[in-house]
Formats: sequence, structure tokens, C-alpha cells
Amino acid sequence: MQKRVRFDFELYFTNGGSLKGEDFLLDIDGDDISDQALADYVIADLRLLMVGQTRILNKEIIIEAHKRAPTQETGQRSRLVDLSHTIEDGYEAGTEFQIGKIEMVTNTGTYLDCPFHRYENGKDLSEIGLDAFTDLEGTVIHVPHTDTLAITETHVHGYKVRNRAVLIHTGWAEFWNTEAYYENHPFLTAGAAAYLRDCGAKLVGIDSHNIDDTRGNSRPVHTTLLGAEVLIVEHLCNLSLLPTTGFTFSATPPKFKGVGTFPVRALAKVLIG
Repeated sequence: MQKRVRFDFELYFTNGGSLKGEDFLLDIDGDDISDQALADYVIADLRLLMVGQTRILNKEIIIEAHKRAPTQETGQRSRLVDLSHTIEDGYEAGTEFQIGKIEMVTNTGTYLDCPFHRYENGKDLSEIGLDAFTDLEGTVIHVPHTDTLAITETHVHGYKVRNRAVLIHTGWAEFWNTEAYYENHPFLTAGAAAYLRDCGAKLVGIDSHNIDDTRGNSRPVHTTLLGAEVLIVEHLCNLSLLPTTGFTFSATPPKFKGVGTFPVRALAKVLIG
């Protein structure tokens, strides 16, 4: 049976204004479609920019023949293919090999946090899809630590963030490998994290010791972002070399089962010309 979805929507732009629609109809392949997927479809189909918070209202799945005939796609598309096995325990007892061993905490160097880092039942590194941390369109937001340590919603407002890697450049990386790096460092506020989550950011990174304020016992930014499966990368550097937009970002960890955070080789591919 072919199914369609009827829905209303409200889209709010990060640079002001909004767009609302009623009784939209969309062909779907399965039995249901998420609110996020619907919002992404509307944004892409209407070629909208600077979309922040979105709301899908009055969603209703109906049985009805699809109205759109298959079309010939133009241009080239790409897809990511995972060529890595999951790393986990599993050798038969007595079957051992000596190859090499590294002992370290997984929060070492530049690393990526996934939901399992904060939530017992969250996705671990082996369950995160490649599209969550590979070739993401990027946005750099400059908030110098000399101006403020607390990065609020106001600082991150007005940028392209939906489905992007949002990288916060504070300049704190200059203190790397010094005692000063770990004290009174820049951080995101709970409000900034909620805003980035609600605006559909896919990953949030920072060139600081921690994306949360470590002077207290709560971690609202980790809680908010990882709870929404927005990945986090901490201890970035060289963000001053990037443009505000016009690049892609990747931070690829090993495919570890039962691991919530691990070092990555974070990189940006800057589009030239």
C-alpha cells in the first residue's frame, strides 16, 4: 500500500522571520516519517537557507496512491560505504595474538563524544552512522576567549547550523599542553546547546578543554546535545585557518562497540575556487 503524509509546518530563520505552511502532502516510502525528515525535505525542496528551529504540526499518515511519477535524476550523487569491522571482544579462549598494545583513557587528544558517553542506553561508536561525522558541511563561529568564556545563544544565533558541523573557535587552543588550558576555559551555556539542538545542528565542536563549564557538577551541554544524538568534538585546533563556511568537516573514530568517546583525526576540506 502506498502512503502519504499530510502535515503543517513552521520554519523560523536564524536571521529573522518565519515561514508557515498548511496541509502539505508528501509521498513516503515506508509506514512513517520523522518530524526531522519532514522538515529537512521542506527545507531542501524549497531551497531555503538560514533555517533554525522547525515545528511539524498535525502530522497524519494516509493511504493514497503516490502522485509523483519517477523522474530521471540529474547530476552526480555520492554515498558513504563503511568498510570497517566493529572492534569488540570475541576471540576463543586460548586464541591470542601479540601485535601491539596502547593503554590510554579514551578522552585523549582531540576526541569525539557519542550518546553512550552520557547515556547508558545511548548509541555507542559502533552504532553511529558514517554520515554523522563525515564530510559534514561546516560553520565556524568565532567567539574569542578574550571577550567571554560563556558562549550563549546570542553568540550562536544567525548562522547556518542545520545539518552542519558547528565549530566554536575561541582561540583557547593556544594554551594546549599548559596548566592554564584546563582552568577557566571557554564553554557553551545550556541555552546555546538547546538552540543548536533545536536548529538541527548535526555535530558541535570546540577548541577548548570541555564544551561544558567544568567548574560545577552538572553537564547540561553534553546532556542536551548527546540526548538528541548531536555529536560533540572537543580539543580542536587551527580553527582560525577555516572560513566561516565553504568547507566540510570530518572526525572519524574507530568502530568500537561499548565505547562512548575516542580520539579522532579531525579535518576540514576547504573548498577552493
